[in-house]
Amino acid sequence: MKILVVDDEQDICEILQYNLETEGYEVVTANSAEEALELPLQEYGLILLDVMMDEMSGFQMARKMKENPATSPIPIIFITALDGEDNMVKGLNIGADDYIAKPLSMKEVKARVRAVLRRTFAIDHSSLTIDHSLVQKEADANNVQWSMFNGQCSKICYEGISLDLNAKRATLDGEHLSLTKLEYEILSLLLQHPGKVFSREDLLKYCWPQDVLVLDRTVDVNITRLRKKIGRYGQQIKTRVGYGYCFEK
Repeated sequence: MKILVVDDEQDICEILQYNLETEGYEVVTANSAEEALELPLQEYGLILLDVMMDEMSGFQMARKMKENPATSPIPIIFITALDGEDNMVKGLNIGADDYIAKPLSMKEVKARVRAVLRRTFAIDHSSLTIDHSLVQKEADANNVQWSMFNGQCSKICYEGISLDLNAKRATLDGEHLSLTKLEYEILSLLLQHPGKVFSREDLLKYCWPQDVLVLDRTVDVNITRLRKKIGRYGQQIKTRVGYGYCFEK
């Protein structure tokens, strides 16, 4: 697995490179966003990105990546000395998968890297008990179409939205839909259970790794961002005040 570390402090780059390489990762470093953007970013499985850098900030680089279909799926962990929930929410709004504050704990960094990579490449919803006959009945009632492969749901379509659960790709009216991993997992879960209300706790349980501390506000941010990305279908992700979220006609 190739990881890119982007930080204008050479010492931090070297520390992160050493510690992550001891975990078996292949690590490349860059000392500016401009330098990083010259690299073949699509070859990396994860980017650790400092926020406060000269010229182009980490937030600006992340926006450029998320606007490019070739790099938008790459998970990003922001590393920053900025404190406060507002900064964390800003990073999540851009599309970051996690947020680590300086000074860094290498134990925490390693744990968060493992967690992000695990949910990016091996999300498992097996803990969610599904009665497929009941879910199919709900799906039919809500005009959601399923495709099955080896007894498992492999594709979900609702009007102009299509999710390929094997390839982990989403399209809207036939065009590539640029979703983060968390946005994809939330939409997949809601579409697989149309009409079912999921609390914030449910969404944290099924879409986030268990060993990462996440605020309830993070769920709301991801839902808001997902609604915007799926255009006219965003209004069909309903808020049930005091209960949670669901997808319905």
